[in-house]
Formats: sequence, C-alpha cells, structure tokens
Amino acid sequence: MSLADSASPVRGTPSLLEDALRQHFGWCAFRPGQRPVVEALLAGQDCLAVLPTGGGKSLCFQLPALVRQGLVLVISPLVALMQDQVMQLQRRGIAAACLHRGLGVSERRSLHGALRDGRLRLLYLAPERLQVEATRQLLEEVLDSGRLVALAVDEAHCISAWGHDFRPDYRRLGQLRALCPGVPLVALSATAAPRVRADIIRLLQLRRPLVQVRSARRTNLTYAMRRRPADPLPLVLEAVARARGAVLIYARTRRSVEQWASRLLVAGLEAIAYHAGLDAESRVLALEHFQQQPRPVLVATVAFGMGVDRPDVGLVLHLDLPPSAEGYLQESGRAGRDGLPAECLVLFDPADRTTLGWAIRGAAAGHGSGDAGAAQQRLELAQRQLRRMEAVAEGETCREQALLLAVGELVPPCGRCDRCLEEDRRRDWSGRATRVLACLQQRGGQDLRSLAADLADGASGQEQERWAWLARRLVQEELLSESDDGAQRLYLRTRGRHYLRQPWPLHWAA
Repeated sequence: MSLADSASPVRGTPSLLEDALRQHFGWCAFRPGQRPVVEALLAGQDCLAVLPTGGGKSLCFQLPALVRQGLVLVISPLVALMQDQVMQLQRRGIAAACLHRGLGVSERRSLHGALRDGRLRLLYLAPERLQVEATRQLLEEVLDSGRLVALAVDEAHCISAWGHDFRPDYRRLGQLRALCPGVPLVALSATAAPRVRADIIRLLQLRRPLVQVRSARRTNLTYAMRRRPADPLPLVLEAVARARGAVLIYARTRRSVEQWASRLLVAGLEAIAYHAGLDAESRVLALEHFQQQPRPVLVATVAFGMGVDRPDVGLVLHLDLPPSAEGYLQESGRAGRDGLPAECLVLFDPADRTTLGWAIRGAAAGHGSGDAGAAQQRLELAQRQLRRMEAVAEGETCREQALLLAVGELVPPCGRCDRCLEEDRRRDWSGRATRVLACLQQRGGQDLRSLAADLADGASGQEQERWAWLARRLVQEELLSESDDGAQRLYLRTRGRHYLRQPWPLHWAA
C-alpha cells in the first residue's frame, strides 16, 4: 500500500494533464491531493482518496475519463447528488448522465444509446442499480468494448459499519471487483477515520491502493456552538446578517425545515425550504435559487449540499445537535469552499439527545435488515458517536481540535473557535461531582433523568438540567460510563472510584 505522500507509480505528462484541467474545468493547477490520484488511476492503480469537503474529490475521477476519452462509472448514494453533478458537467460541455429508477422509457433509451455509442464520459448510478440485471448487462457491454477507464465509489465511508452514514446497499459493492477485475477503482470520502479506511480497502477489495489522505482542517472556517434558547430566532437572524454570500441552515426534520423557512420569510428573509418530501419541480427551483441568487438563505435537511457547487457559502448553521462529529465535519465543510472566512454555528439543547436517540434506534433497526446483532452494533456505535459530538458541544477544548480528533487527526488548538477566543468562565465543580459519583456508587447505576431529579431534590427544572449537564460532563471525563442502548443509564467507572478516594479540581464553564 502506498503512503499518502509517496510518489505515484507512473507520472502523468504535465502538459497533458494541465491542458485537460484548463480546457474542461478552467483551473490552472491541481488542488492538494488531486494529481496523485488522477495519475494513479491513469496508471491502472486502485486508490483511496480522503480529501476534505471542497477539496475537489470529483475531479479525481472526472479528469481520467476526459483524458482517456472513455467512461468512468460512478457509484453515488443520492439521486439529488448525482443529478447535480451531471448538471454541472453538462454545463461544461461534458457528456454525463445518471441512471436511476425515475427515468422515463425515452430517457432510458437515449442514455443506453449514448453509452453504447461511446459518447458518455461519466455515468452515475446508485449502488442498488448494480443488482438490476439490465444494468449488469450494460456494464458487461462497456467492459467488453474496452472503454471503461475506472470505477469510482463516492461517499465511500457509507460501506463501513464504523462510518457515520452506513448504507447496507454499499456492502454489495465488493462485487465491482468481480464484475470488472482489471479496471482501477477509486474510493472517495471527505472524512474517514483509520478504522473506516481499513474497512473501505477490505470491503471494496482494493489492490495495493494509493492511499491519499489530506488534513480535514479548514483554516478559513470558524466553529462555534451555543445552547439553543427557547426562541432561537434572534440568534439565527443575527448570524445570517453578518454572513457573506450564501447561507445554509440545517434542521433535522422536514417539518422543522418548513417551519423555519416560514419563520424567516415572516422575519423579512427570502428563505426557501429544501427536503426530500418536496415534489421534483420544487426541489429543482430551490436548488436553482440557491445556486443563482447572490445571498440565498436555504433551510434544508442535512442531505442537501452533497456535491453542490456553491463556493461562497458564508454560514452553515445547524439548528440541532449533529449526530456525529464525522458527519458534522462534512456538513460544516460546505462553508467557505472559496477559501474565504466562513462561520459554522451549532445551536443545541440537551433535549436533542433524546430525539436523536429515537431516530438512531429506528435507523439502526432498519439497517440491521432483520439481523438483531447488526442492529445492536449499529445502535451502540451511533450512541458512542452521539456522545462524542455532545462532548464537542459541551466540552472545554478547542472545537476544531475535538472534531478532527474524532477522525483520527491530532492538531493544535485553532485559535479561531468560540472556545479558543472566550474569556475564562470556569468554576470548580468538584463538590457537586462528588455528590453525583457517590450517589451512583451507592445505587450501582441509574438513568440520567431520574438521577438528576433526585439530586435536584424537588428544585426547578433548570436545577435538574444543571445536574444532568454535570453527569454528562463526568461521562466525558471518563469518571462515569453510559449504556450504549440509548437508555442513558449511568455507572461509576474505576476512575470515578479513584476520584471519590482522592478528589482533584474540576474546573469547567457552566
């Protein structure tokens, strides 16, 4: 396996690659990490490319198709993402299409004709299309013709049970190697921790791949996370007012998306909603609005933005706690693709943990496909990812440092986020921490909410929330452990027992 910084086996002709880059994309130079992947694919070598959001992953497989005047088959998880990339390519005069079940008979016939005639350069399809016999026959024809330049699996972290967006259909993509044994394959993702990268290589059967991993650090982004007040509208309006360019606001549910778009319209902002429940025409209009208006405000579910080419997003605002640090890095990374300063803001509430927990349990059961063991594994992993994200939101350390640590990257404090810039607001929580730990030692274990209620001793809901916050902080400090079944049952850890015997200062911001 090649290392990220090692030389690729065959160097591309500089003038050829640069000429193609200028001709088709208008760029005068490659972005970091792109050229080694392009050269490796042209040399017939498998690749794993982990490049940050906005780092130009798509070009890594698009350019080889144009240089070789052949076809690259691209597996992508979302129809909206495929359609957006195809639209961008067609605007550049590049022959591209996507194959999905929504195509009409005439559209499908036209696509098949272009494919058989060798006119297509990129064909996008969802992973489940490979299970359709007609698609396999089409693939065999292209393979026999010798025009298949490479295979590309976008959002490749979806194949790993350890990834933040596992999709069962991706599990079957190992079949690509058997279907196209001599064709180089590139797997791409914006974030993939070492364990996920190992899974991608194994499950896609990559052969001695070039592994190109670039830092996920984006020095033009500023991270901030704040407790969501009862009415967050003033905070949202304030953030939008100071943002440059486009604004992306993410809400967890379709209903919330529509409610927030309406509230912002009433407040005087020309906000527009986008989610999968809208009809096709409304989604197209929303996408056009976001791409063409000078300062659009779009409220969407988090699927929106994957592959959308809008470089001047000045604000990405989450109205709920994201369920994982890895996913949040991808979503927040849609800001500032032009390299100029941009803000990433999360408004969260501890109650998000409960609503997210229900959603996680439902998703884990669905992904398990009848396998109780797989469903339980997904549930436990998702709960751990959620706790890690909660620790980023409520923790005392640099936001960027904590986020990147979640994907296996160790960096110094950024000096830009709200934690790095805030004045010292810390106080000593040692006394209260001792009460929490002693209570759990006595009882052997207790769920978070009932523990907080007992410690508050009949006081207000605000006091209960303060005890619940403290208990979560003790989990993050590894003094307590929490069950992975979503029940939020807490237990005293060995480190907590040591603390009860010999306490040390615990200074945190409230």
